[in-house]
Amino acid sequence: MTTDAPDAVVLVVDDLEPNRKLMDAVLSPRGFRVQMAESGEDALTQLGESLPDIVLLDIQMPGIDGYETCRRIRADERTAYLPVVMVTASGGEQKVRAIESGADDFVTKPFDQSELLARVRSLVRIKRYHDTIERQAAELAAWNRELEDKVAAQVDELQRVGRLRRFLSPQVAGLVVESGDEGFLTSHRAEITAAYCDLRGFTSFAETAEPEEVMAVLREYHEALGELVFRFEGTLEHFAGDGLLVFFNDPIPCPDAPARAVRMAVAMRGRIEQLAEGWRRHGYDLGFGVGIAQGYATLGRVGFEGRYDYAAIGTVTNTSARLSALAQAGQILITQKVAARAGDVAVTRPLGALELRGITKPVETFEVLGLDAARSAS
Repeated sequence: MTTDAPDAVVLVVDDLEPNRKLMDAVLSPRGFRVQMAESGEDALTQLGESLPDIVLLDIQMPGIDGYETCRRIRADERTAYLPVVMVTASGGEQKVRAIESGADDFVTKPFDQSELLARVRSLVRIKRYHDTIERQAAELAAWNRELEDKVAAQVDELQRVGRLRRFLSPQVAGLVVESGDEGFLTSHRAEITAAYCDLRGFTSFAETAEPEEVMAVLREYHEALGELVFRFEGTLEHFAGDGLLVFFNDPIPCPDAPARAVRMAVAMRGRIEQLAEGWRRHGYDLGFGVGIAQGYATLGRVGFEGRYDYAAIGTVTNTSARLSALAQAGQILITQKVAARAGDVAVTRPLGALELRGITKPVETFEVLGLDAARSAS
């Protein structure tokens, strides 16, 4: 016959060896593993090393008696819920004191074997339930901590993505977040290709149109250009009203930066021409111009806590803005360096050296007529 709690460990505490052997003879054949202690002190020492499933505790022992041993078991956090059955010589007062000491149950000497086994099995079963609940509670607590950590990490990641998507395309922002490296935000120097674009006639339009009309035009304009900035994986430096500054080759290296900037500008021109048809039907006469330059700039995060931008500072950005201001509706003006490096895809014509406001020397300027379809596709 076996117990319904296989391998259950019973600690028998009794100062008399015959009593300990009797308990062993009753319990071992039923599948219990019996450990023995000769005194209360011995029992407490063994409990400090390993925990059984139940303690059978004699009351009358030299040294600390069963009552005191039970009280100390209950006082220890590790053993506070360990089932204890006290073995009493008589009923009455000893049973009351046993319960007051913290015993879960008691049996009276001489004990009935069936009664002893029934009480032990019942308490072991309860102990196993308690252990299961504690284990599940610990697992749940660990799972909750893990979930909290994951949520915190996801919130942090979303915040980082949100910050990066202010100036990077979603795919580039994702790569930066995945790498965990935001070192590019610190100030550094790099060669970039800057593309500045704005609308011809926007100032006069904004002065005469209703604010709602101006906002509707800007919304269409920004949505159209923003989609193209993301498609060509440009870095959005800023947009203010109808002005938009995008650059390439930072923070993600872009070996074809000039060609990519030109392709983006041509795509923007085509998209704005479509929008302009609808604007003209509403009486809005708006054109589109782009300026592209290449050169070195100082880049990095600027702003203050809660409001940061990623900025490029240098003559290259000023040059692109001045070229854009000089461009007529539908024109894309580029510097000689951009024309040379985008020559594989761009069809251009030279305009000569132009004086640009705020730029010391005249700038050799080219107009982009279109893309060489054969070479662009190759």
